[in-house]
Amino acid sequence: MDDDGEDQLVERARGGDLSAYTELVNRYRERIYQTIFRFTRNHDDTDDLAQEAFMRAFKGLRRFRGRSGFYTWIYRIALNLSFNFLKKRKKEMLGQQSVVQLFGVETAPLSGPEAASAAGELRVRIAAAVDSLPPPFRSAFILVIDQGLTHAQAARVLDCSENTVSWRMHKARKILESELRPFFKEVTDEM
Repeated sequence: MDDDGEDQLVERARGGDLSAYTELVNRYRERIYQTIFRFTRNHDDTDDLAQEAFMRAFKGLRRFRGRSGFYTWIYRIALNLSFNFLKKRKKEMLGQQSVVQLFGVETAPLSGPEAASAAGELRVRIAAAVDSLPPPFRSAFILVIDQGLTHAQAARVLDCSENTVSWRMHKARKILESELRPFFKEVTDEM
C-alpha cells in the first residue's frame, strides 16, 4: 500500500472529505471483513462488526495520531470488536447451557456430512481447532498465517512485543497440533 497516499487520505478525511474516507474503507474492507469472519464464522455478524469498526474509526479519526498506519489502527479496532463479540457470545452460550442442564435436555453432537472428503473434513477440523484457540493465540495466528503479516507487523497491530507474538504462535501451533493429532491418527488408521 502507498503509505504516503494513505496519509493524505487520512488527512483529507479528517478535514471532512467523505470520498477520502470511502477510499480508505474500500482499500481495507475485504481484509477487515476476512479477519472478523475468522472469529465469528457468521456473515451477518461479520457484516455488523465490520460496519461498526469502520464507523468507530470514522468517529475517532480526529483522535488518530498516526503513530501506526491507518490499517493497523482499524485492524486493532476490528480485533477489539471481535474479542468483545466472542466474550458476549460465550456468556450467552453458557447461559443457554445452564438452562439445558437445568431441564435435563441432552443435545446430539454436531457432525459433518458423512460424504465429505478427507480434505474437506480436514479443513473443517482445522477451522474448528483455530476457532477454539484462546483469543490472544488466535489473533496472532490469524494475523501471521491468514493475513501474512510478519511477527513484527503483528506485534504492532496487537500492541505487544515481537517476542510475545512469537511465543503466542508457538503456543497456538502446539495447541493445534494436540487438537488435530487424533484426526490424523484416524485418517492414517483408515488407510
